[in-house]
Amino acid sequence: MTLSLKDRLHALRDHLLTDLIERDTPMRLSLLASLAGEHLLLIGPPGTAKSEMAKRLRAAFRDANYFERLLTRFSVPEELFGPLSIKALEEDRYQRQISGYLPSASVAFLDEIFKANSAILNSLLTLLNEREFDNGTQRIKTPLICVVAASNELPDGEELDALYDRFLLRCQVLPISEAGFPSLLGLRGAFQPQPKLDLRLSPEDLAQIRKDALLVGVPTDVIELLKALRIFCNAQQIPVSDRRWRKIQFLLQVAAYTDGRNEVSQWDCWLLQHCLWNKPEQRDPIFDWYKSRVGAKEASPERFAKITGAWEKTLEGEKNSKTQALDRHGNPLFLQANGKSATVAEGQRQRANDQGEGLFLMLPEYNTRDRTNGGKGFSKEELIDHIESRHSSNRAQQLRRDTAFWQDSANWLIEQYTLPLQMEPTRYSEAHVQGRLSTVAALKKDISSYLDDLQRQISSLNKTIVEHLWISPGFSQVAQANLETLLKQHQDLDKRLAKVHTGFGALPRSEQ
Repeated sequence: MTLSLKDRLHALRDHLLTDLIERDTPMRLSLLASLAGEHLLLIGPPGTAKSEMAKRLRAAFRDANYFERLLTRFSVPEELFGPLSIKALEEDRYQRQISGYLPSASVAFLDEIFKANSAILNSLLTLLNEREFDNGTQRIKTPLICVVAASNELPDGEELDALYDRFLLRCQVLPISEAGFPSLLGLRGAFQPQPKLDLRLSPEDLAQIRKDALLVGVPTDVIELLKALRIFCNAQQIPVSDRRWRKIQFLLQVAAYTDGRNEVSQWDCWLLQHCLWNKPEQRDPIFDWYKSRVGAKEASPERFAKITGAWEKTLEGEKNSKTQALDRHGNPLFLQANGKSATVAEGQRQRANDQGEGLFLMLPEYNTRDRTNGGKGFSKEELIDHIESRHSSNRAQQLRRDTAFWQDSANWLIEQYTLPLQMEPTRYSEAHVQGRLSTVAALKKDISSYLDDLQRQISSLNKTIVEHLWISPGFSQVAQANLETLLKQHQDLDKRLAKVHTGFGALPRSEQ
């Protein structure tokens, strides 16, 4: 029975992982880097199995030569590229004997890579990038599949930036955790990977994978995710070159193709945390950003929240909107002091003093010429005191009890004033209301579709991630928690939009 490419790689990957403790991710990355024609950089202290993973990677390929070297500041080109050929020199030719050295290797491990000096740097860059080596006057093709490089520290100096950028995949390797330590002590002997021959990859296999991967589609939601991530990296001052973004896209295509799909998914973008950082401490912010957005159809999960908030604000504005009331003939109405409507803008009312007390006229029997007290009027107590002190105590007492006097507008000090507009809730045309309802319903439909998609992703999540060739299985719990958070957020948005829809439906209608 012929295995599919995914099953073949799955078996090969698991074989290479045998007896490796807490090295699942870098081993996966090294194999994926090889398939995509890229290189892997491992950052970490000595004794953390970095060279072991490179040696195991060699076993994934048929007839693969392996080369390993520790670089120092004093390393010379001969250590990497081979000694000069004495016979060639005798023939006035400058040529190296490359057999057994880096130019003849399929898989190489270069320890302390950033100790590389200027004497070997240019040739190393050409070999890493173009898989070519200048041997004397000839530029020859090399069989190099992948270089796994290691370093205890990051490069220091601009002259090493180009070398650093050649490693598309980067992974920090730490000592075994306390949880994994007993398993480490339980290992007996050194495992020698010997994958079955039909699992191992040939140069033809690699060429076909890379050719077919170019046909893998990159859908809009992945493009939008990459665009948003690029903005995030710029904001975090994490420089990522245009060349690197192009290589990342191809890496995602290879990941999807080898995982048995003809389209990249957002889950493949889990790999981005190992492609974008320049310092190890930058990986967590990149990964946190990714976790908060993976599973979203759009680049920004906040999109629905912003639109929903905008419609809530619009509804509130239209509910609180007021317009001037009209009578049945279409005349504008004004509000009189007594609360009744009027069609004229001018009205009369009882004047009040600074304390808000209504002012009254003098009793007609005591002053028939100017009852207004010189236009100032009297408050109730002022008028009673005036009658009591100037005219009659009995009449003052009688006036105090005379409710009808105080309620009779003929006894008030009257002033002219501009009547306020009589306002009423704005009435909307049926077309306006239906337009609002239609737009909100369409948005609600989008959210419902999004919720259905989230539910499907949650249902298939364990299968998707556990069976994914390149994602570490532990990510399924993180992904599920994130998807469930997104689900809850958008269920709340759906409820809010339902209220908005009901609110627009309840707006008062104009009579047309």
